[in-house]
Amino acid sequence: MSTQKDITKKVSEYYTNKIKEHGISSQGVDWNSKESQFLRFEQLCKILPADKTTSFTILDYGCGYGALIEYLMQHYDNFKYIGYDVSDEMINKAKSLFKSEKYLFTNDENKLNKADYVVASGIFNVKLDTSKEDWKEYILNTLNKLNELSSVAFSFNILTSYSDAEYMRDHLYYADPLFYFDYCKRHFSRNVALLHDYGLYEFTILVRK
Repeated sequence: MSTQKDITKKVSEYYTNKIKEHGISSQGVDWNSKESQFLRFEQLCKILPADKTTSFTILDYGCGYGALIEYLMQHYDNFKYIGYDVSDEMINKAKSLFKSEKYLFTNDENKLNKADYVVASGIFNVKLDTSKEDWKEYILNTLNKLNELSSVAFSFNILTSYSDAEYMRDHLYYADPLFYFDYCKRHFSRNVALLHDYGLYEFTILVRK
């Protein structure tokens, strides 16, 4: 049985190797392209204010090298960003890339304070050799953290179990969208949206409080 600590260590090592191999790029955080990366951000950020001038704080849980900042800068004028990642290498890259007092990066989860919004992109996909049962428990524990850390809304994405079987990989986790939709409705809020219509083999869930 894998503990939370074991899983976190494996994930950290995996993404540290990715960023060392590919550098600051979508491949460096294990995405295929910048286009698909930004398409994911578009879905996740549907929880954010409609008025681009509204001020807000946002926690990017599993921030990688901070790619979400580039998307936010294109669409919002007044935000404070906090990026958290388990990989020291990712955090170091992020700090070197985005040098502003508006942006805070940390690998210490204990230092995280509540933000208006929390987004988590791609952190539930790579289970490696962790069993599906242990990985599912890891996801649910993390979702409860996202809920606690957000005051207005949070969002996350996961690879979908509706993916084509021939393209599925053993080291990845493919989730039942309805299970996680139901879990969020029952545990977090009545206002939950499931997005599964944007052309990628994944889904996004938005939880508004």
